[in-house]
Amino acid sequence: MTAHKLPVLLGMPLAVLAGLGIAAQGRINGALGARLNDGLAAAVVSFGSGLVVIVLVSLLLPSGRRGIRAILPSLRERKFPRWYLAAGAIGAFFVLTQGLTVSLIGIALFTVAVVTGQSLSGLLVDRIGLSPAGKRAITPIRVISAVLTIAAVIWAVSPRFAQAEDASHWLLPVVLPLAAGFLMSFQQAMNATQTVHYGTPLAATLINFGSGVLVLLIAWLIKVSVAGVGNPLPSEWWYYLGGAIGCLFIGLSAWLVRGLGVLLTGLGTIAGQLLGSLALDLIFPTPGSVIATATWLGTLLTLLAMVLATLPWPRRKRVS
Repeated sequence: MTAHKLPVLLGMPLAVLAGLGIAAQGRINGALGARLNDGLAAAVVSFGSGLVVIVLVSLLLPSGRRGIRAILPSLRERKFPRWYLAAGAIGAFFVLTQGLTVSLIGIALFTVAVVTGQSLSGLLVDRIGLSPAGKRAITPIRVISAVLTIAAVIWAVSPRFAQAEDASHWLLPVVLPLAAGFLMSFQQAMNATQTVHYGTPLAATLINFGSGVLVLLIAWLIKVSVAGVGNPLPSEWWYYLGGAIGCLFIGLSAWLVRGLGVLLTGLGTIAGQLLGSLALDLIFPTPGSVIATATWLGTLLTLLAMVLATLPWPRRKRVS
């Protein structure tokens, strides 16, 4: 299993694009969860609509149909551990945390928690070699870039902390996005591995959404049997874009990890999340949105950390 060649100057902008999608998806799913008064139902709607989109795309495109035909042979021949199919459950958990916590702790704390978890696990996943990019040493510059990214994100969203309530109100909810962010790197590596063997990220994305919908639907049915349904579905069309955006993010990330590795892909998506959040606050501000000098400088520092990680530093031997 080998990684394909992908120039950093091409791959990193695409990773930033994927991060822009995460920011938009977080805003949409958070708003839907608040509107329905049910974060779990919002996650079901998001993943369910994404499944419909990826099924249609996979059936319409020749590469998608070839990928679908490659799924069962890959599983029968055990080309990768079957538990990699659980990547969809990780994605479901991430979307669920958006619907449950964004309205409680705000997009600022949510972003910090996700970025912290993702930066730490990106180093770990690259080191143990879960992705097709293989094992990559934990070099000082990679550690510095990850730590600098976490610090930059905290700085960028720090103006909003002053408006936060007592820490006891958000300390427990923030654990969910922290865990979701940590698991994201594993999800990206697992999807990238499946992409190699299916021959297309479309099939990996289809499996991801299929397993995610199954997990979320079971959880939602249990919730309904205990607490009943929430508010009715809204009529505004934009509430249903989260699934399509998720398809773009998952498929693009699965392709990028093969060439960039998990850490670089993660740093690019983190930069995109910050830029996307900043753009959303400028164009579609919500109550509590704050854009201060620290917001701009923290965002610039995040981009600097991303560039730092991509510079051609002296190479070490690949970890064996």
